[in-house]
Amino acid sequence: MEVEKRLAEKGIVLPPVSAPVANYVNAVRTGNLLFLSGKGPSFPDGTQGTGKVGADLSLEEGYRHARQVGLNLIAVMKAELGDLDRVARIVKVLGMVNCPPTFTDHPKVINGCSDLFVEVFGERGRHARSAVGMGSLPGNISVEIECIVEVA
Repeated sequence: MEVEKRLAEKGIVLPPVSAPVANYVNAVRTGNLLFLSGKGPSFPDGTQGTGKVGADLSLEEGYRHARQVGLNLIAVMKAELGDLDRVARIVKVLGMVNCPPTFTDHPKVINGCSDLFVEVFGERGRHARSAVGMGSLPGNISVEIECIVEVA
């Protein structure tokens, strides 16, 4: 329970896992890989983080939204695996930022999720990553992130 202990020490509480909004599942496991569907910034109070980073939201707000998405993804890992110590490695992260065409700091936004994964999982949280801008995201959410996890 190393990861659970680290979460408790840092005062991090995982949110409830939200149900998929269409005909798909939150995660699919094949072999030792767990593929997590894209999640948005759903906050514990039931609100969604919406808006375009670089227009409606600051870079710092985008970072916080990406961190919340990271918490939502960790909650899915916990729900799927039962024990977060079964996460052998965060393999790959794809982060999508809702932003205007002139915004170019996508990596700085997605660092909110990446920094959280390293904070929670240590070296096992370091991952390959893509961070891209999108003209829009479902429901005008600010950030959507998906990831691939190696399972022990």
